[in-house]
Amino acid sequence: MHNNFKTANEAFHDLYWRIVRDGVDFAGTKALFNAGFYIENPALNDIKDSKVKRNWSLEYAEAEWQWYLSGDRNISKLGELYGKVPAIWKRMADEYDEVNSNYGWQWKRLHQLDKVITMLRSNPETRQAAISIYDGKEIDQYKHDTPCTYAVQFTILHGKLDMSVVMRSNDLWYGFCNDQYQFSNLQLYVAQKLDLPIGIYYHFAHNLHLYNDKLPEDTTRNFHK
Repeated sequence: MHNNFKTANEAFHDLYWRIVRDGVDFAGTKALFNAGFYIENPALNDIKDSKVKRNWSLEYAEAEWQWYLSGDRNISKLGELYGKVPAIWKRMADEYDEVNSNYGWQWKRLHQLDKVITMLRSNPETRQAAISIYDGKEIDQYKHDTPCTYAVQFTILHGKLDMSVVMRSNDLWYGFCNDQYQFSNLQLYVAQKLDLPIGIYYHFAHNLHLYNDKLPEDTTRNFHK
């Protein structure tokens, strides 16, 4: 599967119905495997209310972005920014209230983000401007707190900054809506550091899914695309 979308909102709604229609039953979800697509205008990253009743919160997404940007992986920082800590982060946190799945901490681990910016400045045609998020420790040390994203890579093409995100697993309902907001903001952040406009946002998920409780009651209706 490969598709292009104008905005994240268009991607979410199209992919929702595509999973309902074409997804296979897998571990309590309907899933599409090896799903790849791109968003032409990644700055348009809000998810609007719709018939599927996904009440996405821009306020929370922005707080999560600021948490990531801080590089502080303690959930107390998110609590300061948002006013409370969502239950999912409490479940994932270790005994020190820290999470391995904080992407901002991963970006800054080993100064990866700074190195990528420096690399792109010195060599705009580099193929090495990548940030590794999944580093292997997840197999044992963080098996209950495993990042869904493997890596992020940046490319300067036609005078714009493109970005590719590669994920092992992506829950469309919660994960994609917030993840694309964080990653598109990261794309904008790096582009601003380089004094470049943002280009295309590419997204690849080995397993793109909806949990069964997020499926419509009537799966025989006329689907969107």
